[in-house]
Amino acid sequence: MTLRLPGADGTLRSYEPRPEPLALTPGAPFTSRTVFSAAHVVADPFADTTPDGPAAVDWDATLAFRRHLWSHGLGVAEAMDTAQRGMGLDWPTAAELIRRSAAEAKASGGRIACGVGTDQLTAGTLAEVRAAYEEQLALVEESGAQAILMASRALAAAATGPEDYLEVYGHLLRQADGPVVLHWLGPMFDPALDGYWGSSDLDTATDTFLDVIAAHPDKVDGIKVSLLDAGREVELRRRLPQGVRCYTGDDFNYPELIAGDEQGFSHALLGIFDPLGPLAAEAVRVLDTGNTPGFRELLDPTVELSRHLFQAPTRFYKTGVVFLAWLAGHQTHFTMVGGLQSARSLPHLARAYELADGLGLFPDPKLAEERMRNLLSLYGVNQ
Repeated sequence: MTLRLPGADGTLRSYEPRPEPLALTPGAPFTSRTVFSAAHVVADPFADTTPDGPAAVDWDATLAFRRHLWSHGLGVAEAMDTAQRGMGLDWPTAAELIRRSAAEAKASGGRIACGVGTDQLTAGTLAEVRAAYEEQLALVEESGAQAILMASRALAAAATGPEDYLEVYGHLLRQADGPVVLHWLGPMFDPALDGYWGSSDLDTATDTFLDVIAAHPDKVDGIKVSLLDAGREVELRRRLPQGVRCYTGDDFNYPELIAGDEQGFSHALLGIFDPLGPLAAEAVRVLDTGNTPGFRELLDPTVELSRHLFQAPTRFYKTGVVFLAWLAGHQTHFTMVGGLQSARSLPHLARAYELADGLGLFPDPKLAEERMRNLLSLYGVNQ
């Protein structure tokens, strides 16, 4: 049967769903790249809450999704922006998420790294920002997870120049128990982070970022770069000290960045690998054999979907990620913390379904079709 899907121009078009999914099975961890999927959280649809209230999480479904990612050999980047940090997921709930996911990783033998931020604060002095970072760093390290030092809205607001970033990050790196990942999230993902590292000029900001790393190379496992600028990422990774990894966070250009060139490559820490997990894992295993063309053949066709989900305003990509998780059967509902399921239009979601279905991402295409049909009916689209 065909579906009538709404387009961006307001008209309906016919689409015939794919009858069979891609055959993708769990497998061993990778050998040539370190790959993390930033994972979403599953809301509790029966909680009586409000968009600005504490998040209500379905812990069973949330942890089951992490086991799904680990089963395919992916690491989990926990409590990151994909999990709606600062967009519906409050700090107390994020702290509980970190504790639970770290314990689940230990039990499952999965790799996990967790976001360390300052979202206890809406604003504060540099001393208060540093103390907020310290609280979260201690919790992540106590849980047994690797720390990812996330960009801080409060630090962006409090800092007066590059020296403030050097001081705050230098202090945190000195006290960190082990090597951390530094996260540079661009303003397309969060407008409050404009001018991070003390300058809106990206060349100047890059120099400050590299100064932080150069002062403490033994405490930096790697950097996650989410600027959606492949050329800038390549230039940056070539300037990293020996042994410091570049984890691409570029959801527009990830195949070419992971594949690399004669001078190096990027590892990965990507939100798009939440819906692409099994397919991305299969592609990286092909890359492990040295077959770069085969890797690109599998992963290049996914870029259109990723660019669609991450189109401006980019920060609302989480809606498409959770929508696809619902269609894929990883959760029983399309509800998000903070009510963010309303952040994308029906035509946007319909196109996401079409692209994902065309890639064979849904383990049960009939279930995805049925759920899409129900959503369309809810919006008044009669089939």
